[in-house]
Amino acid sequence: QAVGAGVCFRDGIRVVGLSAGPDGAEATVGADRVRAEIVIGADGANGTSAKALGLAGTPHYGVAFEGNVSYEAIPEGRYRGRAVVELGVVPGGYGWVFPKGDHANFGVGGWESEGPRLRDHLRRLCAEHGVPEAALAEVRGHRLPMRRPDGPLARGRAVLVGDAAALVDPLSGDGMYEALVSARLAAEHALAFLAGDAGALDRYAPSLQRALGPHASASWGAKVALDRFPRTVFALARAPGVFRIGSGILAGELGHPREARGFVRAPLGLVERLARVAGDPGASYRLPV
Repeated sequence: QAVGAGVCFRDGIRVVGLSAGPDGAEATVGADRVRAEIVIGADGANGTSAKALGLAGTPHYGVAFEGNVSYEAIPEGRYRGRAVVELGVVPGGYGWVFPKGDHANFGVGGWESEGPRLRDHLRRLCAEHGVPEAALAEVRGHRLPMRRPDGPLARGRAVLVGDAAALVDPLSGDGMYEALVSARLAAEHALAFLAGDAGALDRYAPSLQRALGPHASASWGAKVALDRFPRTVFALARAPGVFRIGSGILAGELGHPREARGFVRAPLGLVERLARVAGDPGASYRLPV
């Protein structure tokens, strides 16, 4: 579809020498030196655009390790339509079993410091579910960049989106929602700039803050509270109405737990206080310009 719309798509080509200034951006793409009005860094957690452009700062990092198990090796009926999440077993994260089309995905994730132990965590998760480690296929690891409040998202003619911008949700470790939102906003502001709105790119970061900042703040609070006080937070999460608030935030119906009304504000307020005790890095979370 992109090519059909006029995009020049180059696969397997290395990009080096990326820079952006007040008059545009330049990079060496394969053997060619190219220029562009705008550069949008969308090269993921291990890309080079953020460093080359001096954006994103130094994120917090999580790590994840996962593999797939065919339904030929496990009972499909046990997992089909059910997401299994294990809390309080991996510092800074969780273990999971997610059903897919013809297989289930088994994985674990947590703080970057858990990297040397992730294989053991995954082995234990499989054992708990009666899955032999040999049944795991396509085993792979991931870095999960989570934004610090002092990392810029844009400068001049350059902006970052998705994992390149370290927009991974700190609680879930997922980044798809953030990638889609940031990409949509980057495209809107880039098109406005190309149409003659000279200040459009300068408004990208504030727009992204409005869209993602409250959610990121709430996620940081829940993450550190759950990590420090897993039993208490898990008990609070099971209070009547609290799960509905959490699903409402994930569905985009609520921007922050403070928007909740009624008796559920009490357990949510306690989670927020526990986050402050635990040293919440998202207490004054911002996505700065």
